[in-house]
Amino acid sequence: MRPLSAAALCGIAFIQDTLIAIDTPKGHLLQIDPISDNTKILNSHQVREFRDVTGLAVWEDTLWVTRDNSVYLCNLNSLGLEHFVTLPYPADGVAVWQSTVYVTCQKLGCIVIFDRETRKEITRFYAPGVGVENLVVSEETLWVSDTIEQTVYCIDRATGEVQFSVLTPFACPTGIALHKNGETGEETLLVAYASEEPYIRDNPNADPNYELTYRDRTFIHPLHYHYDPDKRCALSNGYLIEMSYAEEISPLEEVYLQDVEWRIALPSQTDRQKLKHIEPIGLPFIEEEIDGQRVAVFKLDTLTPGERHLFGWKALLEVRGIKYRITPKDVEDIPELLPEYQGRYLVDDDDLAMDTTIVRRAAHDAVGSETNLLRKMYSIRNYVYDELSYGIKPYIDTPDIVLERGVGSCGEYVGVLLALCRLNDIPCRTVGRYKCPALGEYQNVPLQPDFNHVWLEFYVPNLGWLPMESNPDDTGDRGPYPTRFFMGLCWYHIEIGKGITFESLNSKGVRLTKEDVAIGDLAINHIQFTILEELPPF
Repeated sequence: MRPLSAAALCGIAFIQDTLIAIDTPKGHLLQIDPISDNTKILNSHQVREFRDVTGLAVWEDTLWVTRDNSVYLCNLNSLGLEHFVTLPYPADGVAVWQSTVYVTCQKLGCIVIFDRETRKEITRFYAPGVGVENLVVSEETLWVSDTIEQTVYCIDRATGEVQFSVLTPFACPTGIALHKNGETGEETLLVAYASEEPYIRDNPNADPNYELTYRDRTFIHPLHYHYDPDKRCALSNGYLIEMSYAEEISPLEEVYLQDVEWRIALPSQTDRQKLKHIEPIGLPFIEEEIDGQRVAVFKLDTLTPGERHLFGWKALLEVRGIKYRITPKDVEDIPELLPEYQGRYLVDDDDLAMDTTIVRRAAHDAVGSETNLLRKMYSIRNYVYDELSYGIKPYIDTPDIVLERGVGSCGEYVGVLLALCRLNDIPCRTVGRYKCPALGEYQNVPLQPDFNHVWLEFYVPNLGWLPMESNPDDTGDRGPYPTRFFMGLCWYHIEIGKGITFESLNSKGVRLTKEDVAIGDLAINHIQFTILEELPPF
């Protein structure tokens, strides 16, 4: 839903089958037809009073809103705001169930719960995330959306305990509502999003005649999910994606190679990612399996000076968001790590500089006296985020150099994380290799990623491999860091070649190193994504 004229939608709520939403900067209380997007301004004479409202809730014939530090209520017919309560810091979201009023406050770091009749605080729950949160209540459940976490949390209304969490398909969720079908009783979550998007504007007064600027981007979209308590994870919205990866032989310096085998990893099959079809581009390939991962092998008798080829693969993928819900208590009594994992995932097998003083000291400082595996992993993540700032480089240095410099690319973040985790007896491996442009609304349009990307997985006995983003992912320079991609991945993360080299080159049966022939000096890669359609609900 894209209501015409809306700049930034925040609080949303349903009155039976009619959706209402607040356009925060304009102060417009909008009535929206979910079928046609037809929009009406309900508060034509009270726009000033509703400007900067962020939270919205409806209970019976009463509208509740949050503005600045206060919560207000009013009759739906008159819209004259009456003060309910004031917090010491900005009140972000509001939800009402019978005589109980729930208010989120990012600065307090909690959800404050009031009695509607006495206006007294009853109790408070810890906020599940670190961003500005909005919420809706249903029976025994609080649904809480978090802007920075890109997550909706399912919380027990009585205890405040998080049952599970779901990644939203788009960034910056700013409002949440629940619609109940009057005929079937089926409930559907809808989430509002508000952000800015860059675009190129024609400006005849500029030189050149184009300039980069920003425009509002706001809409409402259903959030679908499926929670699997046995696997302790929830899947969410996803897309059918066509991904192509090809190498174009175009060497910087001409080379002569015999009996060439060029290996390129293929997309993995996982709980969140299904490989529906794969086909070659340019040249045929045969398939190999390396450590459980599928790899395409392209063979050339010779590669001579002046010879040119284009080869690769095209894959059809179903990819969804996934978010695991595992607590430190769940890993208290895990069994001892099997020797095969110790020998494979606790060693320095990729220039991790694990024997250097600076890396060993960092591994110790990161965890201190902590013994719980999950807390150690979380501490290492935050330590690395604190020690490094993000920067893109054409090559990857070893962790000792990166720690000394204090700046790293995503691949260098991964290297430091691998080293510190393995020195603390946490098995981990590299995953990547690309992220589809996160533009789910741009369907059947060829899209190119800006750069490749890698992250990692860590292993917990009895629970398996869990994903973790390599860097703070553009959410700020200092903590508290969001956990949206700590044990979670959104639909645009494409998993290829878990724990193996993404691409390698053999000549006459001998694997070539970058000192022999660097693949980047030999060929230009071409990556293209096409988002075909959104996957149906579960």
